[in-house]
Amino acid sequence: MTALEHALKELKDDVILMWIMVEAQLEAAYKAMLEYDQNLAREVMQKEKRINAYELKIDEQCEDILARYQPVAIDLRFLLAVLKINANLERTADIADGIARYVMDAPAAFDHGLLQSTHLLDMYTESLTMLSDTRRAFEREDTALARSIFQRDEIIDKYNIEAMDIVTAHLQQGSPFIRQELLVLSIIRKLERVGDQAKNLAEEIIFYVEAKVLKHHSPKEL
Repeated sequence: MTALEHALKELKDDVILMWIMVEAQLEAAYKAMLEYDQNLAREVMQKEKRINAYELKIDEQCEDILARYQPVAIDLRFLLAVLKINANLERTADIADGIARYVMDAPAAFDHGLLQSTHLLDMYTESLTMLSDTRRAFEREDTALARSIFQRDEIIDKYNIEAMDIVTAHLQQGSPFIRQELLVLSIIRKLERVGDQAKNLAEEIIFYVEAKVLKHHSPKEL
C-alpha cells in the first residue's frame, strides 16, 4: 500500500466514523422526542461541538492529502466527494441539534396520536434508515443502494406535504394544541431536510464510485 493509499484509507475510515456519530445524534434526538427526555436533548446539543470538530479534522485531512500527494483522476474525485459528504453530514448533525432544541422548547410530552397521524414517526424511521443505508453504500461502494435513496426521498417529501395539510386542518378546526402542532410541523420540515441530505450523499457516492468502475473496465466491456 502506497502512502497515498494509506492516507485515503484512513480518511475513509474517519468519514465512516463521522457518519456513525451523526446517525447516533439523529437517533438520540428521536428518542428524546418520543420520551420527552430533555436531558437527552441537551446531550445532543452538547455533542454538536464534537461533530463540528470532526468535520474540521476531515477537511484538514483532505487539504493535507491534496498538498502532499497532489492526487489526480479517481483519487482526486474521491477527495472531492468526501469534502461534499463531510459538509452534508455536518448539516445533518445540525438538523439533529435543531430537533433536540424543539424538544427543549416543548412545554409537555408530544401527543403520540399526533406523531402518528402526521406520519412523523414513519418519516423519522425512514430518515434514519436512509442515512444508515447511504453509509453502507459508501462503505461497500454500492451504487445500487445509493440510487435507492432517490425514490425514498420522494416518500419523505410526500409525508411532508401530507403533514402540512393535516396540521393546517387541525389549526383551522381550533386545535387546543397549537404550540405542539407547530413544533411537530417544524420537526417534520427538519426531517424533510434529512432526506435531502441523504440524497446529496447518494449523489456523491455515485459520482465517485461510477468513475472508479469505468476506470477498471476496458472499452470492450462498457
